[in-house]
Amino acid sequence: MEFMTEAPPVKQSFIQEFMGFLKTFGIIGLAIAFVIGAAASKLVSALVTDIINPIVGLVLPSGDLKTLQSNIVNSATGAISEFKYGDFIANIIDFVIIALIVFIMYKVLSRFKLVDDKTKAA
Repeated sequence: MEFMTEAPPVKQSFIQEFMGFLKTFGIIGLAIAFVIGAAASKLVSALVTDIINPIVGLVLPSGDLKTLQSNIVNSATGAISEFKYGDFIANIIDFVIIALIVFIMYKVLSRFKLVDDKTKAA
């Protein structure tokens, strides 16, 4: 009976193992994407808050999209519930713009073969 002997793995320092982990799993790229995404999110939020909301506010009686709300009074207790749907609409606009930017970035990067298209069979 023949035994296969494998050479023991080369002993690495903690730092070497950690750097290998970062390279293997693309953590650095993920961290960079996270920081850029956070910055882009702030820019889009500023666009919605400072540009889009005032433009929409021109046609609203309240003058501001985020202040749109509906109040409902509980007939038994008299408590008032506020439904702030204007802020919700502004956040939906914010999300749609961010999703559109991500989609456009994906299309551009895939055109230059910088990202893999996971939807197509290999």
